[in-house]
Amino acid sequence: MSIAAVGVPSAPAPSLSALQRLKSIVGGSIGNLVEYYDWYVYTSFSLYFAQAFFPQGDAVAQALSAAAVFAVGFLMRPIGGWYFGRFADRHGRRASLMRSIVLMCAGSLLIAVCPTYASVGVAAPILLVLARLLQGLSLGGEYGSSATYLAEMATIKRRGFWSSFLYVTLIAGQLTALAVLIVLQHWVLAEEQLKAWGWRIPFAIGALIAIVALYLRRNMAETDAFTGSRGNAGTRRNGGSLGLLFEHWRAALIVIGLTMGGTLAFYTYTTYMSKFLVLSVGLDKETATLVNAATLFGYMLLQPLVGGLSDYIGRRPILIAFGVFGVLLTVPVLTTLEATRDPYAAASLIMLMLLVVSGYTAINAVVKAELFPVEIRALGVGLPYALAVAIFGGSAETVALWFKQIGHERGFYWYVTACIACSLLVYVFVPDTRKTSLIEDA
Repeated sequence: MSIAAVGVPSAPAPSLSALQRLKSIVGGSIGNLVEYYDWYVYTSFSLYFAQAFFPQGDAVAQALSAAAVFAVGFLMRPIGGWYFGRFADRHGRRASLMRSIVLMCAGSLLIAVCPTYASVGVAAPILLVLARLLQGLSLGGEYGSSATYLAEMATIKRRGFWSSFLYVTLIAGQLTALAVLIVLQHWVLAEEQLKAWGWRIPFAIGALIAIVALYLRRNMAETDAFTGSRGNAGTRRNGGSLGLLFEHWRAALIVIGLTMGGTLAFYTYTTYMSKFLVLSVGLDKETATLVNAATLFGYMLLQPLVGGLSDYIGRRPILIAFGVFGVLLTVPVLTTLEATRDPYAAASLIMLMLLVVSGYTAINAVVKAELFPVEIRALGVGLPYALAVAIFGGSAETVALWFKQIGHERGFYWYVTACIACSLLVYVFVPDTRKTSLIEDA
């Protein structure tokens, strides 16, 4: 039986019980964790494997080359957002989530066995790019389907809280990648072994646990919103998906606008921080990894708190708070962080900004899902988001390292501030989606 067939029930399913909802949310969240582990393990280990694929240049030049490949993976995310969003709106959220994790598994396995530049020359970075393209395609579909699934599976009074688990598991995926790095750094391998071959281990682990996540996703229930829409929306869903998206062009532009500053801030204070702490602050790799892991753990715990708060005070005030504090604090905090040499001070500054960024990450999934009707929701959430992430989030490390390489690192700080300011304008003028939600009551 095909995945598509599994994902499409022949008739609307009965309303799910609270226990079924909880099990499905947990199952979907665990699969999401695995997807993001596979994605972020690349940047966690890039300082170790960069010389294996890009042997020329100094440490900054190698890091820039590895970051460029990280950014290339983001170019596939809009395609993934379109393909998997369209698939999820036609065949179900569950079926789309199962397909996406198969692609992520393939990409991780390819990196795990990829030969080095010394072995096959230019074919090595080409294979690395191919693997990242597969993973980018997968993750482009994962976000839209996951955000839609969690928002539709949650009850109306707790939608912000449960949708925040998209970023809980996303951050947990990053933490898992860092945990593997810490274990290998401190207890298993020497630095030279990590550079020589040890960097392959986390990618092999990622491919293995993706298979486990695929099994878990087989037991997820489909959402009532999708199954209940088959009678009155099925015809439209099988029509032109992009045509439907154009009908909701205002909502699509809102998704791009509200994502722009948030995704750049997120990647700046999470994935880029490990390199910033080494290359700009001057901490050693092990200390930088520990600081990054500690701040990410605190950041993960903030997501349900902020998401739950949005169920009481609304989404818009929280987004505005992120925008205002992001504009005011980005330049002074990054400038101060650049000058510090104390890992505890560095952790405190990063944690301050992650508290601010939580105003975006904890609720952005539910806000986007609430903007679209069921027949276009996964595509409406996934494609515009993927475009914004590809342009602003995926390029964060590359832009930051470019500014550093030309001797104007603080230009990046102002670039982040400007993007957050643009998103703030969207937050100010968009209605609160908690009051105008297009998700059916559950």
